Amino acid sequence: MLKYHVAFYLPGSPGEMVIAEALDFPGAVTQGFDLPDARLMIASALEDLAQLLLEEGKPLPVPVNDASCPDADLIELMPLSIYAGIAQR
Repeated sequence: MLKYHVAFYLPGSPGEMVIAEALDFPGAVTQGFDLPDARLMIASALEDLAQLLLEEGKPLPVPVNDASCPDADLIELMPLSIYAGIAQR
């Protein structure tokens, strides 16, 4: 199972959203109303981007062993869960 590093940037003031960015999966950036919502949104973004890459015949990014982001408030490993079947002809 592939796991990607996700950086979370917590809001600095009331009314702001949590930003989530996959550090080792380019283009996977989203936001949520709170941390649980941001986790759901980034998981969905990772799935959608991975599915698109696979449909285009492109490889998925290789997760790095250690990702750091000094500006992030929290970094977590997020598993990628997608179905990759064989296309019907």
